[in-house]
Amino acid sequence: VQLQASGGGLVHPGGSLRLSCAASGSVLSVNVYGWYRQAPGKRREQVALISTTDNTRYPDPMKGRFTISRDSAKNTMYLQINNLQPEDTAVYYCNAGFAFGIDHYFPDYWGQGTLVTVSS
Repeated sequence: VQLQASGGGLVHPGGSLRLSCAASGSVLSVNVYGWYRQAPGKRREQVALISTTDNTRYPDPMKGRFTISRDSAKNTMYLQINNLQPEDTAVYYCNAGFAFGIDHYFPDYWGQGTLVTVSS
């Protein structure tokens, strides 16, 4: 499975962005997609997950401003981020994998990442 993330850029605090992740290849072999991010000097962290049945999961710190969605016809996943803050500055990675339940997900495939910079 190949994943291509896009949509990052420079945003002012309070702004919004929608990231996209296009999947290709053996997409039928995966059933969960996710977004992770890695800020400078910090560990990579999970942002959101979505299954191919549109079940979603957000870690508690990500609830409220992040919305994950997917368009199965386009094999594309999205991450809407609202009210961006400087601490959201990070490289955002999309990933995919197969899991027996979304709560047991571990990524098998990774995209190249897209940089989101929040600054005034």
